[in-house]
Amino acid sequence: MSQDQPWRGIFVIVVTPFTDTYELDEASLRKEIRFCIEAGAHGLVGPANASEFPLLSDDERKRWLEIVVSETGGQIPVVATTTSGHALPAVALSRFAEQIGADGIMSMPPHIVHVDAAGCFDYYTALSKAVNIPICIQNYPAPVGTPMSSAMLGRMCRELDHVDYIKEETLPEPRQISETLAAAGDSCKGVFGGQGGIYFLDEYKRGSTGNMPACQATDVQVAIWDKLEAGDKEGARKLFNQILPLINYERLYGIAVYKEVLYRRGIFATNLSRYPGMYLDKQDCAELDVIMRDVEPLFTV
Repeated sequence: MSQDQPWRGIFVIVVTPFTDTYELDEASLRKEIRFCIEAGAHGLVGPANASEFPLLSDDERKRWLEIVVSETGGQIPVVATTTSGHALPAVALSRFAEQIGADGIMSMPPHIVHVDAAGCFDYYTALSKAVNIPICIQNYPAPVGTPMSSAMLGRMCRELDHVDYIKEETLPEPRQISETLAAAGDSCKGVFGGQGGIYFLDEYKRGSTGNMPACQATDVQVAIWDKLEAGDKEGARKLFNQILPLINYERLYGIAVYKEVLYRRGIFATNLSRYPGMYLDKQDCAELDVIMRDVEPLFTV
């Protein structure tokens, strides 16, 4: 995918690795980027929710982006997530991301002090005025997100110069994708799905431009996408059903599963998370062992 082509495909969320002392593990992060590219990712995104962005310092978020942009080396697009508590720091981080070579930005509205619809519009107006690269609005459920209507999303696509994409994660997500596409029309270059890819097949049928799952099974998600693009709906569903038990387990334990799988695949040096209680106990790991026996043969990297 050249950098001037519309974004399309599997844009994976890059998970943040930590050392044994909970510092940013730069070596593992670089290894993760190389894995994602080798596994066929069409784009890289972060540091987002699956990247533990609220637990990273401002300096760590900048260093994270520097590493991802440099390690990617322009091979595929890098979308920097810049969600902040106010428009001013979001603008500053977005400008930084553009300056170091990010290909776009993605942001939720302020995630601590939530703003109303007018506040959301003002927030993205500030971002649109600040950068000259595409903006992806992340529409995410509460309490972290501030859900916005399809009408509002369509209006921002039409009226704000650089708002080109939507990541739709409010529920029911597939139906929301249909409504957002209808509301935005040609002013939107594409609506991505999220939610770990669990509604992937339905999203595609409704016209989604791709999905943004976490990256622990990038190669399998890309294989499903490739089958869909080739018109092999039955093959895509068969492969999706094979990985569905892992997706379901990820929905239960989230980042803990993402990191455990990346650790087992030899990409991360640890499976540590900064979130309190974000770990798998022995019984959790035993269940994951069973799930992985069916999933590991699908890995190609």
